[in-house]
Amino acid sequence: MALLFEPLRLRDATFRNRIFVSPMCMYSAADGVPNDWHLVHLGSRAVGGAALVIAEATGVSPEGRISPGDTGLWNGAQVDAFRRIAAFVSAQGAVPAIQLAHAGRKASTHVPWKGGGALAAGDGAWTTLAPSAIPFDAGFPAPREMAPADMDRVTDEFAAAARRAVDAGFGVVEVHAAHGYLLHEFLSPLSNRRTDGFGGPLENRMRFPLRVVGAVRAAFPADRPVFVRISATDWADGGWNLDQSIVFSRCLKELGVDLVDCSSGGLVPHAKVAVGPGYQVPFAEAIRREAGIPTAAVGMITEPKQAEEILAKGQADAIVMARAFLRDPYWPLHAAKELGADVEWPAPYRRAKS
Repeated sequence: MALLFEPLRLRDATFRNRIFVSPMCMYSAADGVPNDWHLVHLGSRAVGGAALVIAEATGVSPEGRISPGDTGLWNGAQVDAFRRIAAFVSAQGAVPAIQLAHAGRKASTHVPWKGGGALAAGDGAWTTLAPSAIPFDAGFPAPREMAPADMDRVTDEFAAAARRAVDAGFGVVEVHAAHGYLLHEFLSPLSNRRTDGFGGPLENRMRFPLRVVGAVRAAFPADRPVFVRISATDWADGGWNLDQSIVFSRCLKELGVDLVDCSSGGLVPHAKVAVGPGYQVPFAEAIRREAGIPTAAVGMITEPKQAEEILAKGQADAIVMARAFLRDPYWPLHAAKELGADVEWPAPYRRAKS
């Protein structure tokens, strides 16, 4: 059996292979409630053989959404809508997961096909939050610097969303601490200029993100895994980097986090990113080795043999894929054929297996 199709066990969750669907924003919800689009999008990837299907970055509060089209998990209507999706994903043999997020200073934007820039007041803009009152980019309003009471409230919102994720039937939650969103903003010295106990030295910059992760871990059942997605580097001088990510990942392990999902970038516009096939894999490899925690590799991993080689070299424990799944919801089934792995096909599709 190819390594890509070996099961992976974390706590009481067993993943049928090492192929995970990355959380990908659909910008297609109304009032944070997922709909049939999300059911088909996530459900088809479960039918296609993925082991873990992660629902998109989901706001823990209305102000935590990237755009008005984002899903949310702050009320019962959202729980009910997600419950149907999680149940379908689970029925196909995949583990349903959800990424809990707060967009921080990158919130209150148009959906991408409407330009993606900051919303104007007439478009329903809201006040954004951040560790420091530094706009993300030209044309973005300055966020409001968070007070201690704001941090307490956001921590509670993450914990409440984790409890709602249980009610919705999710087997894994992933805390979003990457891509320039709120928790990443606290980690990076480029966006965090605070002079209190939450800014300055690395220990201080990690304090709030670790508090949030700890609250999520405490709110989620002990037998279910908690992941954290990080940006391992800002790709910018003076910013967050791999060495700091390793320290942070060690702290995450101590909190009971089960896997670090290793991405990069997103904090500052116009960063110079060395993009290429598997360009973020070295981050997953270093964190796995130096922090002693399971990792997932993500970023321009598109070919079955490429994914297999990453696992064979011990560079990661799982492969998280995004665009490849947008192009082909059945990527795992096709990869199994290429790698000579005999995997079960959904009963209605078996006539096409050979």
